[in-house]
Amino acid sequence: MTQGRPMRADARRNYERLLKAAAGAFAEHGENASLDDIAKRAGVGSGTLYRHFPTRQALLEAAYVDRIEAFGVRADELAGERPPGEALAEWLYELAVGSLQVRGMRALLGSAVTEHGGAAALTACGTVVHGAVTRLVKAAQAEGTLRGDVEPIDVLRLTHGVTTAAELAGAGEREIRRYLRLLTEGLRAG
Repeated sequence: MTQGRPMRADARRNYERLLKAAAGAFAEHGENASLDDIAKRAGVGSGTLYRHFPTRQALLEAAYVDRIEAFGVRADELAGERPPGEALAEWLYELAVGSLQVRGMRALLGSAVTEHGGAAALTACGTVVHGAVTRLVKAAQAEGTLRGDVEPIDVLRLTHGVTTAAELAGAGEREIRRYLRLLTEGLRAG
């Protein structure tokens, strides 16, 4: 959605219908859902879809921005409720499970693990996830429960790998927690 002047009422309705249709299509078919099908579901033409969302990535991000922002809020909640190492481990678990439960979100989070500050501008969702993991990693390092040579992007990439492997293996939430425990134990300080 372009910033600046407000949308006309009909454009706003089309935008909202596109988001609703996209969320449904991504839930059914994953991140590779047909964009033409999304436009049809919304009752608009493909040109209208591309006017609002010039790329598939832009549409994915818009469809899941609320969920991604909730992960940022959840990181702060966990940081206030638990010791830093536990907060990080629980947040990674919730992130992994959430990205498996909501088809299409794993691809969006996958793009966040390939972006890095100097090489490419982060998407809004990537910025939220990077900020959350950075706060949690730095706190766990300060606590002494996480190795000092671990970068926040390392943790995101490894978690994304665990999530991908868990999905391929048909693993459930219990197995994901076990896989992440193995990962976080391997990242512990001395």
